[in-house]
Amino acid sequence: MSTNLDMKALGEKIEKASLFIDEIHNELDKVIVGQRYMIDRLLIGLLADGHVLLEGVPGLAKTLTVSSLAKVISTKFQRIQFTPDLLPADLIGTLIYNQKEGEFTVKKGPIFSNIILADEINRSPAKVQSALLEAMQELQVTIGETTFPLQEPFLVLATQNPVEQEGTYPLPEAQVDRFMLKIKVTYPTEHEELEIMRRMSKTGNKVELQPVIDPSRVIEARKVLNEIYFDEKVEKYIIDLVFATRNPERYNLDSLSDMISFGASPRATINLNLAARAHAFMEHRAYVTPEDVREIAMDVLRHRIIPTFEAEAEDISPEEIVQKILSTVQVP
Repeated sequence: MSTNLDMKALGEKIEKASLFIDEIHNELDKVIVGQRYMIDRLLIGLLADGHVLLEGVPGLAKTLTVSSLAKVISTKFQRIQFTPDLLPADLIGTLIYNQKEGEFTVKKGPIFSNIILADEINRSPAKVQSALLEAMQELQVTIGETTFPLQEPFLVLATQNPVEQEGTYPLPEAQVDRFMLKIKVTYPTEHEELEIMRRMSKTGNKVELQPVIDPSRVIEARKVLNEIYFDEKVEKYIIDLVFATRNPERYNLDSLSDMISFGASPRATINLNLAARAHAFMEHRAYVTPEDVREIAMDVLRHRIIPTFEAEAEDISPEEIVQKILSTVQVP
């Protein structure tokens, strides 16, 4: 009986704590048409404290969505355009010699913000990418001999263009693995595009977004995520999905044995758990269902599976491999 009472109390707590999700959606709808999937995944990254990699052709409102999200949660936002000549100092900052004082002073770079949009991240060389990596992983930046902590919430949303590959530096697997989610941003529907055209073809019709919450609410929501109930069967389902990428034959997926070079890392297991909690929270639920896991599995796993040459030769994508795993592994 007490368990039922506990779950009821937890349900009410989650319901109350997650009210701002609907408020954020309502405010963003004033500026963004469609792209609900992208907005939801950005919110999951924000709630679960995980970075997001966005892949899509130019013009799909990626920058507008990210900057609008920063406005409605009242956080600092920086857009950094990654280019081949970008230096680590342009990102994190540098030491400047002050002749008058006779000493070095720190000039902080644009990384000292809450939400960072790393635009076309694959256009910058490895040195810059590794500087960003420390910030993403350690939540700190080292300039000279001093280490500076980054202010929470800290979220890196990186974009890459899948079409134009000339002059790009592919992201190393180790760095891609540090993104909680990789999402593919698609074209709007005909109905949405008609609405976009009607809204955007009026000059001087700029909508000012209002802050809905402040960053402290996000930090608070992250603590509440830890209380969401996770059944052992659902935990085992996550383990099965990840292990199916490493040992497919154990799950009657013999056809995938020659298709996967490397399966998902333990980071995938952790991120599936966190993202599933965030998904349940956004649905105003106090418990995680297998459906929450299935809903975000593609975005957590697609960039962590490295196909073999045989798979590439047969034009089999990581998405197809994940889809096959999701349709075969038994759901609790």
